[in-house]
Amino acid sequence: MAGRELTSIRSPRVKDARRLAKRAFRRRERRFLAEGPQAVREALAIPGGLAELFTTAEAESRHPELIAAADKAGVPVLRVSGEVMAELAQTVTPQGLLAVCEFVDVQLGDALAASPKLVTVLAHVRDPGNAGTVLRTADAAGADSVVFTDASVDPYNGKCVRASAGSLFHLPVVMGPRFEGLAADLKAAGLTVLAADGAGDRTLDEAIDGGLLARPTAWVFGNEAWGLPEEILRHADEVVRVPIYGRAESLNLATAAAVCLYASARAQRA
Repeated sequence: MAGRELTSIRSPRVKDARRLAKRAFRRRERRFLAEGPQAVREALAIPGGLAELFTTAEAESRHPELIAAADKAGVPVLRVSGEVMAELAQTVTPQGLLAVCEFVDVQLGDALAASPKLVTVLAHVRDPGNAGTVLRTADAAGADSVVFTDASVDPYNGKCVRASAGSLFHLPVVMGPRFEGLAADLKAAGLTVLAADGAGDRTLDEAIDGGLLARPTAWVFGNEAWGLPEEILRHADEVVRVPIYGRAESLNLATAAAVCLYASARAQRA
């Protein structure tokens, strides 16, 4: 259980954790930060997923079951002052629990070896909130894995982790492949690669009616501001657009991803 309260941000343990707010340190240590009781609960569900837990006295009293579970798993539990937690946390109102977690990503080959039926690819997606929300949506729609290409945001970015609402711990996440090679690997695994883009020749309705979405599918989603570049579109089997029936110019990335992924999930389960 937590011992003496740490009250200085100069504590070596605190300094090491604070460094994980930076991508370079995360990659070097292969660890990241996750805030709040839900994140702690999900990390504890993965053997070896939780490396260290910082807690305030107040949070310790609110969530004794999580503290006990961490202690039982042999995870160091460090009690810190509210001021130290404010320095560690990346939110305006910290919840008093901050986990240092081990990376959970897998190799592309391992994700494809499981014969996935629905894969989500984030290509050139730079906004961490959007990326985390798409990850959460993919999890809810029953996707088998999510791939972040080399030009996309770090899935361990604090905002992305929070936006995923625990889904980062639920399904295989692949980091860093270049899209050209990725597209070839997806197709070799029997997946139809569909690029979601407003300039698509085929509408989502047409893809549904034509039976296209009943196949094992990898959906590719791009940057919300400028969509998918030509070098990605030409490697897709089809470019599909979500029809706009009203006067809105477009859908945001997370909403478009939800529409496409749930259309595939329904078609594959029909």
